[in-house]
Formats: sequence, C-alpha cells, structure tokens
Amino acid sequence: MTPKHTFRIATRADAGVIAALVESAYRGDASRAGWTTEADFLHGRRTDITEIEELLTSENGRFVLFERDGLVAASCYIERQGGTCYFGMFSVHPPFQGTGIGRLVIEEVERIARDEWQCDRVEMTVIDIRAELIAWYERRGYVRTGRTKPFPYGDERFGLPQRDDLRFEYLVKVLS
Repeated sequence: MTPKHTFRIATRADAGVIAALVESAYRGDASRAGWTTEADFLHGRRTDITEIEELLTSENGRFVLFERDGLVAASCYIERQGGTCYFGMFSVHPPFQGTGIGRLVIEEVERIARDEWQCDRVEMTVIDIRAELIAWYERRGYVRTGRTKPFPYGDERFGLPQRDDLRFEYLVKVLS
C-alpha cells in the first residue's frame, strides 16, 4: 500500500514538532541516520521553539509541512522577498532521507513560489563545504552563484563551529 502524503501550512501549534524535526535532521547523533547531517562540523543547537514561533508570525513567510500517514516527515521555511522566494531550514526526518520526499517538497515550494506568489526564482544559502548537498540541489536545477556570506561565528543560534572555514553560498533556480 502506498503511503498517503499531504502538504499543509504550519500553525503555531506545530512549532515544537518543527523545532524537533530541524534538530534531528541537522545536529546530534539522530542526524547521523540521514545524509544531511552537520554534526561533524557544527555542534550545539540549530534552532529552538522561540525562533520557529517568530518565523511562524512572519507576514511574508510560512513553514510548509509534508505529512506521510499523519506524521510530519519534512518541513521547510519559505519567505517571499519581492520576486524571489527564499527557501531555508529544509529538514527531512533522517529515516526518510533518500526516499524522494525532498524532491516532492522542493517541487511544492517551487509551485507555491511560481503559482501563488508569482516569484521568478527560488534562492537559498548552503554551507559551501557541503558538496554532496549542493550537488543534490544542482541535480534539481539550482545553480551556484559564487555569492557568499560569512558564517556567523560567535552567534550560538547557528551552532558551535568545529572548524574555521565555514561560509554560506547562495544557490538560485530561475522558475519558468
């Protein structure tokens, strides 16, 4: 039997579930069950309920949730910034990584950006040492821009870096 999946927009009641999902996808031992872990070069937290609640009140942003058989299996934050849709905090529950959920979420984000928000592009930032993750996005049509921004060393909201060469690179996809 094929699992039933749905998309929905998160509410404030989802803040705890989203925070736990993001943490499990990026940090700590739980994240090692998937392939998107940052646990080898960033320790500490990735987010918390307070940050998620603040993002949930954003006028131009929302969390998109992917549910499989009633379980929140993936989430991401999107924000309309003029003609651009910013895409971030993308998290797939580690045991579900590599099952095609990520591709479905990206397709839904692009649909929202294009059809609901009339954006002509989706943009994100990725830590530039994450070659495997960047390659995954490139296979989905995202292009490295060469534009970077520094990693916020000293701001524990982004974790505790274990190396001194971290920075973000912008990736973009033009929507047709």
